[in-house]
Amino acid sequence: MKPVQIVGMLLLTSLLQWSTARAQAQAPYPNRPIRLLVPMAAGAGTDIGARILSTRLAEAIAQQVVVDNRAGASGIVGAELAARAAPDGHTLMVVTISHSVSPSLHKKLPYDIVRDFAPVSLLIEYPFLLTVHPSLPAKSVNELIAYAKTKPGQINYASNGVGGGAYLCTELLNSMAGIKLAHVPYKSTAAAIAGTVGSETGVAFYSASAALSNVKAGRLRALGITGKKRSPSFPELPTVAEAANLPGYEMSGWTGLVAPLGTPKPIIAKLHGELTRILQLPDVKERLAVIDFEPVGNTPEEFGAFIKQQIAKWAKVLKEAGAKAE
Repeated sequence: MKPVQIVGMLLLTSLLQWSTARAQAQAPYPNRPIRLLVPMAAGAGTDIGARILSTRLAEAIAQQVVVDNRAGASGIVGAELAARAAPDGHTLMVVTISHSVSPSLHKKLPYDIVRDFAPVSLLIEYPFLLTVHPSLPAKSVNELIAYAKTKPGQINYASNGVGGGAYLCTELLNSMAGIKLAHVPYKSTAAAIAGTVGSETGVAFYSASAALSNVKAGRLRALGITGKKRSPSFPELPTVAEAANLPGYEMSGWTGLVAPLGTPKPIIAKLHGELTRILQLPDVKERLAVIDFEPVGNTPEEFGAFIKQQIAKWAKVLKEAGAKAE
């Protein structure tokens, strides 16, 4: 093939690629499948909630929503991928409480959770159960606190790592109740539960979806719930705040949605509108309630302010706990 012909073919290929990219940019959103980055392992509570919502979102926008699990480094792996993605609405990311904790644990992150993302909405909140091994002589939150004060640093608590939900729940309780439960980190929530059930640790906070079967079987004793109010799933359990007279004690896990910074506002508005509508569908609410997830759905501005508030809240707790990244 002659050089002139080669140059001509290259120019034609470039022109076709440019034309395709321009056509996609001008086509109504979305014009291809959406990639939903979930920085958790498949099967985790956050992943289950994301899949419930992504299925209905795909129906609403007539495009496939592909869940891409990118677990690792407490959400940092997935967040770095999302921050580098094109801001066209075809890459989205689920964010969790871990993303508001990472800035306090890591001196340098490959992204800024506030500056590098456009908030869409807070989607879900869920409480944790304060559980103990049945051998522990505590049948209420007050009894646990009183017992812990007699044994500072001698009662172990389980978590799935520094900065995780169980860790935050316990360190907040340590700080507000004036006790010292000793941290025993595990590699996963499943391993942590096995440790508590096996009495390697005496205390642990777990989401309802993770702990329910063991509580019902009597392998764990539930003492209280960490939310602002009692849970419909466990109406007999008081909140930790009311049971221990600790006003302000509240810890909820949460899941929200963000897009790369620069994603057009009309796209953010479309996603926000669809998701807040989906969250109120009776069947969706019913499926979320099974795992004690409560739908929220706030504005992008409210969610952005919420993330900043969470960063400030946990920075204080982690500083007091002397927490360091593992």
